[in-house]
Parts: sequence; structure tokens; C-alpha cells
Amino acid sequence: MIEEQQTSMSYRLLGKSQLNISRIGFGCMSLQPGQADTQFLIDKAIEGGINYFDTADLYDKGLNEINVGKALAGKRNKIIIATKVGNQWRPDGSGWDWNPGKKYILNNVEQSLSRLKTDYIDLYQLHGGTIEDPIDETIEAFELLQQQGKIRYYGISSIRPNVIREYVRRSNIVSVMMQYSLLDRRPEETCLTLLQEHGIGVLARGAVAGGLLAGKPPKPYLAFTAPEVAAAAKVIEEASSEESNAAATALRFVLQHPAITAAVVGIRTENHLKDALQAIGAGPLLSTQMKAIIEPTPQKYYEQHR
Repeated sequence: MIEEQQTSMSYRLLGKSQLNISRIGFGCMSLQPGQADTQFLIDKAIEGGINYFDTADLYDKGLNEINVGKALAGKRNKIIIATKVGNQWRPDGSGWDWNPGKKYILNNVEQSLSRLKTDYIDLYQLHGGTIEDPIDETIEAFELLQQQGKIRYYGISSIRPNVIREYVRRSNIVSVMMQYSLLDRRPEETCLTLLQEHGIGVLARGAVAGGLLAGKPPKPYLAFTAPEVAAAAKVIEEASSEESNAAATALRFVLQHPAITAAVVGIRTENHLKDALQAIGAGPLLSTQMKAIIEPTPQKYYEQHR
């Protein structure tokens, strides 16, 4: 059971699960191996009301899970741990291959549990997915782990509409992690509505578009030209204030969509953490602000994996 915290943070149940997660999640991928202030950042995040920490076995070849596990030691009743599986490092370390097989998932969960120093994972996510995967076999693995008590719930991390539809149809996923921002509104076409209709939570990543909505020089991004990126950054800046800088405003835009349970933010510095917490403290954007933000940004659609 997660202890209640007296902060301005708000929380939502993740899909049909009993995981009451903070609307800002801590994306642990941004933490660097050997980073001296990892413990400090995680402690400050918990103080700020963040209870959802998201990592993956892929990050730093498992070292990210180890470091996160160390930093969260003694805090298990305060936090929700999410990790991912499916990308298998080659023995020579030259890269990784996609492996959504049942045997691999069942074997690899043991390593993640060990690295994270926990008896169970709150949310175990498939780290990708293709329509050619043995989807029923993958689901069997997650269902078995759930029955064994090694994971509480499972979900997928995917932007592919065709893959998402199959998991909605065949499985008991409670969440989908997908990229969503002012510069990537592709999920609005079908995915967000589909997931909302089925009571499946959405964990949004990439809310500041790699920093392009938070002060980085404009450059082409997805199907947008550099001038279009600059225009999007400008409207975000214009909607910002002392209480909500550009990064926080970009996050507020994402959190405004009713299908979004939480925004998972890559946090590597104390300023990143402050920006993320600011998004909650500033509250919702006004309807006039939302209209002004959306107007200059043309709607794009997924061209593949439909």
C-alpha cells in the first residue's frame, strides 16, 4: 500500500489497476551511470509527491535498475516501480535484439527483481512490440508472472496503433506508454480514444519533445519543419509564466488530455525536477490557452503500423 503524502501532487488510478500513481512520473532513463546526486534527486522527487519510478532492463545494460533499486531501498511502501522487458542485449554487448518470447520474459524478470532489490514489480511493460510478435505467448508470460505474484500488473510501451489494438483486444494490460506532446499529437487520431474507452491508462513520454518545447534551438522533428517547431515553442512560451515555465507548460498541455494518466518525465537534474513539479502546482491551462497552443500546430497522423 502506498503511503499518502501531503503535497500539491495529484494522483490517478492507472487504468483498471489499484496503482494510484502521481501525475508526474520519474523517468529514470535520464539518470547517468555513476551520477553522484541520484539518491538526492529521487529523495527530492518523493518529497515532492512523485511515487512512480520508471526504468527498464535495457538502460545501461541493467545498471539503471541497480542504481534505482539502491536509491529506493527502504522506501518500497512509498513508491511504485515500473520496468520493461523485451530488448535482449547481445553477449558481446554490441547492441540488442527484440525478444518478446515467453521464455525470455520469464527468465529476465528474475534479473530485474534482483537488480531492483524487490520481491515484486508493480508494472511490468513490454518494451516495444510488432504485429509479427507471438502476442499470445507474450501475454501468457505476463499473466503467469501476475499469478506468481512477481508482478502486480502489466502494460506495453508502444506507439504502434496496430500493436496497441491487438493488446487491447487480447490482453489485460492496464497501461500503454506512448510518446505524446504538442509536437506529436498522432495518438489523438485513434489511440487515446480507444484506450480511454477500454479503461486503459496512458503514460505519456516525450512531453517536451526532447527539449524543443523548452528552449532548445528549433530543428526538424518528426514531420515538422524547423519553422513549425519554432512556432510551437513560441505558443508554449507565450502561455508560460513565472509559475509555469515552458517545460512545465508543455507538460500541462499533455496532462490536460483526459486519456493521460501521467506524464513520465526524464529527470537528470534538480531543475528538471523543479520544472516537472511546477507543472502540477500551476494547475490546468485555460481553454483559451489550449486553443492558442493548438491552433498553429497542424495535426499529423501515423503513417506506418496503422
